[in-house]
Amino acid sequence: MPRGFLLLIAAQFTSALADNALLIVAIALLQQQGLPGWWAPLLKFSFTLSYVLLAPVVGPLADALPKARLMAWMNALKMLGLGGMLLPLHPVAAYAVVGLGAAGYAPAKYGLVTELVPPHQLVAANGWIEVSIVCAALLGTVLGGGLVSPTMLSLGLQVSLGLLLGLYGLAAVLQWGVPDSGARYPKAVWHPLALSADFWRANLRLWRDAAGGLSLSVTTLFWGVGGVLQFAVLRWATERVGLGLDRAAYLQAVVALGVVAGASLAGRFVPLHRAMRVLPAGVALGGLIAAVAPLTTLGPALPLLVLTGAVGGILVVPMNALLQHRGHQLLTAGRSIAVQGFNENLSVLTMLGVYAGLHALALPLVPLMMGFGGLIAAFMLVLMARRRALRRQARLGAVCSGAGQR
Repeated sequence: MPRGFLLLIAAQFTSALADNALLIVAIALLQQQGLPGWWAPLLKFSFTLSYVLLAPVVGPLADALPKARLMAWMNALKMLGLGGMLLPLHPVAAYAVVGLGAAGYAPAKYGLVTELVPPHQLVAANGWIEVSIVCAALLGTVLGGGLVSPTMLSLGLQVSLGLLLGLYGLAAVLQWGVPDSGARYPKAVWHPLALSADFWRANLRLWRDAAGGLSLSVTTLFWGVGGVLQFAVLRWATERVGLGLDRAAYLQAVVALGVVAGASLAGRFVPLHRAMRVLPAGVALGGLIAAVAPLTTLGPALPLLVLTGAVGGILVVPMNALLQHRGHQLLTAGRSIAVQGFNENLSVLTMLGVYAGLHALALPLVPLMMGFGGLIAAFMLVLMARRRALRRQARLGAVCSGAGQR
């Protein structure tokens, strides 16, 4: 891999590490303020909202500026949001500012991958990216658990926030070392209506593409599931197993460990032209979520949580690589990532909103998780049937074309 790509990995890992640890600290702040449990998923909701609202803008912005420089500026915005928690601003509002920085960061990061890495290395590069993201989630939740441990709480959460501020500073230093790829795109018309219309056309174009639309369906589902699972695992650990927030956060790391293993295997053994063959993993993912829900002890649950993460990693890496490849062919790098981010984060918002609402209505966790898993498996079966139908149409078209030539 090019040296610039490796620096990109290090920078985004450090920034994502701080993001994930900050979420756990923000949950502890909510608990410290005596707010009910359904406020916790609203943290992620506020963080993700910018990805959806600013989707028409962040793609052209990533194409208009040197992407590594934009990443550094967005990281500074994250630091500003963290500073809001020290003021103190309401944790949900402060985390929304962090999400604003993350929304501008993502298209620049993924767009830079397509500019620095040749197409034949995209699956491997995405394996690196996903492993680094999940490692950041894994270590970030562990770090977050440590920062809300009884020892750190005795010092005050302001100390924990100060340590995370230093971590964002390190990420900014690394980002300034990432080189400019030299890629330049036509200037966009910076008018709200024009940007919205351009974004909507790009969105429709990617959805209507056979490979792009199918892979976008899978990644959209995956990240929505991941957003809910993050909080469902915390709730499961506290309600069903009786763990505190610091130890419950470590179970998120267990799932992330599985994703690392699955993403590594997919990056190594699944080439881009065989990406569609991992679709059955989505059915298994839904089944595993349903299987974990009724358990009350860690013994049988731990291997299932690791396996859930591994299946998710095997599913998302090839689909993400295929989506980036098709998006880069159909659109520009920044626009394709912005479209992807819009759909995936709209899924996160929708699923988190439903989850928070059901939590506020006191729906029991076990039927919620089992129903959630069943819906995922059913949706993936529909996508697999759609893929088979597209393949039959393609074969029929090829036969008709051959007959016409004869």
